[in-house]
Amino acid sequence: MKSLISKILLFIGIAALVGCKDKAPNQELEEWVELERFMGTWYVHGYTPTFMDKDPFGATETYKLNNSGKIETTYRYNVGDSNGKEKVLRPIGWVFDETNNAEWRMRFFGVLTSPYYILHVDDVYQHTVVGHPGKKMSWIMSRSPEIDEQVYESLLNELREREYDLEAIERMAH
Repeated sequence: MKSLISKILLFIGIAALVGCKDKAPNQELEEWVELERFMGTWYVHGYTPTFMDKDPFGATETYKLNNSGKIETTYRYNVGDSNGKEKVLRPIGWVFDETNNAEWRMRFFGVLTSPYYILHVDDVYQHTVVGHPGKKMSWIMSRSPEIDEQVYESLLNELREREYDLEAIERMAH
């Protein structure tokens, strides 16, 4: 069983690396992202479930730009509810396209690299939408554990305009 899991992870890693070629993004990204303003903690309100986050509750994503220009990331959530076991992932990111700072790469477990697209961030850096080239994964985040329903719907619309499958997006409780 352990061998099978290793092979699956290796396959996923290779597939992710192949997807990281120097291709232009297949969707419109945010025009310009001020990295210093984007850093800090974001609360996840909408997300596409992955194998890394099973039954998340109260997820936050925190970014910190280190001295070498890498983005230290902490994805934290509780399993099931606020009393569930805390899970923490610490991928390392970097800006892939410095012309707009909206295209990043994230490296998980030291081997799995994936594109990370900042599709939208509002003018005051309180709400953001992040996506992926395959349009299968996305995240809607805000600086607050609460989000106004009209704001959430407008952020969903950012994904709709880029032809993401909105049926795959789940709401995150905080």
